[in-house]
Amino acid sequence: MPPLLSFLAARARSFTHAFNGWWYVLRTQKNAWVHAIITVLVVGLAAWLQTPARDWALLIVMIAMVWAAEFFNTAIEAVVDLASPTHHPLAKVGKDVGAAAVLIAAGAAVLVGLLVLGQPLWQKIF
Repeated sequence: MPPLLSFLAARARSFTHAFNGWWYVLRTQKNAWVHAIITVLVVGLAAWLQTPARDWALLIVMIAMVWAAEFFNTAIEAVVDLASPTHHPLAKVGKDVGAAAVLIAAGAAVLVGLLVLGQPLWQKIF
């Protein structure tokens, strides 16, 4: 196989692995569906409010941060479960800290969402 084709095939496999991971999170993590619903609502609201590009950039970064935190948390949980099938205090710490990271990301996203969309929404409604 020519080097370019080999390179492209390897990249295609990488994307397949990434999408498998994404699908795993959606299949197994209930909070991922909460994130998905809120993502759709925020994107729809931002579109309805005709949000400027700079504000879209903030919203996209925050949405990505929450999703990334959820994906990292799921990966941490899987590795901890593999390494420590029985209950261990440090396993609990690892899982709790991963969950805290998602909470921090989601909280920051809510605050940014309110700052970016709050005033335009208020003006549109009232």
